[in-house]
Amino acid sequence: MIKIYNRELKKYEIEEITGGKIIKTLYNTGYGKISLELMFKRKIYSVLTGKLCDSKISAKKIRKFVQKNNIDISESCERLEDFKSFNDFFTRKLKSHSRPFPNDPQLFLSPGDGRIRAWTNIGMEKKIKIKGFDYSYKELVSNNVIEDGYDGGTAIVLRLNPTDYHRFHFVDDGVCSQSTKIKGYYYSVNPVALSAYPKIFCRNVREYSTFKSENYGDILFIEVGATCVGSIVQTYVPNTFIKRGSEKGFFKFGGSTIILIIKKGYVKIDEDIEYQTNLGYETKIKAGEVIGKSIFRIDKNESNFKNL
Repeated sequence: MIKIYNRELKKYEIEEITGGKIIKTLYNTGYGKISLELMFKRKIYSVLTGKLCDSKISAKKIRKFVQKNNIDISESCERLEDFKSFNDFFTRKLKSHSRPFPNDPQLFLSPGDGRIRAWTNIGMEKKIKIKGFDYSYKELVSNNVIEDGYDGGTAIVLRLNPTDYHRFHFVDDGVCSQSTKIKGYYYSVNPVALSAYPKIFCRNVREYSTFKSENYGDILFIEVGATCVGSIVQTYVPNTFIKRGSEKGFFKFGGSTIILIIKKGYVKIDEDIEYQTNLGYETKIKAGEVIGKSIFRIDKNESNFKNL
């Protein structure tokens, strides 16, 4: 079980870990760790799981999953009986009014559903501790892209639970580069796993791209795969203009993580999220929900920055 903060109800909730007993066995016992290293962290296991979730027989699991996890299927564009496989349901699209993205450029929005933590004035080389493990943000990518102006900026980590909506979106108008893939393993990104295995975000399969946003400068998008994630699917068209709220991509079955790194001087994260992060708690969030405010905006007529 994980304690998370519900900002809508202003109280803490206990989140049941999907497959919690298996995760605890794999990451906290000797024989479990052997199984993890030999099979569960490897691509073949996630690929086979993905193929099973793509099969017609997997559709039988959907109704039970929805009922057990109290998923609001009325938000979906399709009816429950229309899904042809579990992955078809898992990657479902939602009605636009279910996850609205406000047009106000002063509002910084969450790219997806999940549980969020955020840090300001981050150092690319500096080691930070999250849930018992240390790593530097520079280790997330395999080249020097992260060195260019991100030092002292803001980092947002959004963990998606298997029960969440698994499509993710752009947080502003702008243009996004081609996504670069980095090979890796498929460890769980659950807090139980994070406390047992250091640097999971830097060891798992991941993809990154640079989003040149109109109101928040260059934003580094990093999608991290995890156990049972069949694939990270990018659905946007690189190097074309993209509207705020447009879909960037989706994860197939499994828990996953999205990391955003924003350059210094562009965004002020909401105080309740920062406060809960400092206490060691994640805050439950939805795609399109306001998680911060703009610090600066670009005056297009004068081509310079103006302090708000």
